[in-house]
Amino acid sequence: MASLSNDQLLQEIKSCEDLLTDRIADNMETFGVSSTVGRLLGIIYMNREAMTLDSLADETGMSKTRMSQVMRQMISLNIAEKEYVKGSRKDHYNVERDYAQTFISLFTSNWAEVVKRNTSLERRLREQIRHLETFLTDDSSEDVKIRMERLQQELDEWNTYYNWINNLVAFFESGEIFNHVPVVTPNKKEEAQNEE
Repeated sequence: MASLSNDQLLQEIKSCEDLLTDRIADNMETFGVSSTVGRLLGIIYMNREAMTLDSLADETGMSKTRMSQVMRQMISLNIAEKEYVKGSRKDHYNVERDYAQTFISLFTSNWAEVVKRNTSLERRLREQIRHLETFLTDDSSEDVKIRMERLQQELDEWNTYYNWINNLVAFFESGEIFNHVPVVTPNKKEEAQNEE
């Protein structure tokens, strides 16, 4: 078996890192997040230290302006943050290193936004129904009355559903999820199996 030089080993390692970065980018689409966010998450994660917008632009071939937009999005998703680097005047950005916490941040950010939008729609529809009810009379058709009642029932179910999602978001954000579904590292998994 032929040996590999250090340069060849580094090239192979970089290839593996690139595959992980690409998979992280692909996975982001599952959360409704752009693959660009995932790509930057993977690049910074694999870099193992904070990076500047310039270095990210160089790494991706995208503009510094685009990098700035994506980093703002990542910060709003709670998966990245600015980090102070002594001796540098440039902004440096780092990402959440814990995969489970990244999942929770993405899951809760997206679903909290869904709850907010749908609660707002529910409020507007209930106001509209109250307005429409002022036009109901004894002469209103049975179809109108039934459909109005069904719409109110639907909004009640809608409210129940989005309250449940809101509780689920709180369950994840509180960390309570880990009491029910712990993150088990390979070493702990082996220890648990050895204890059986």
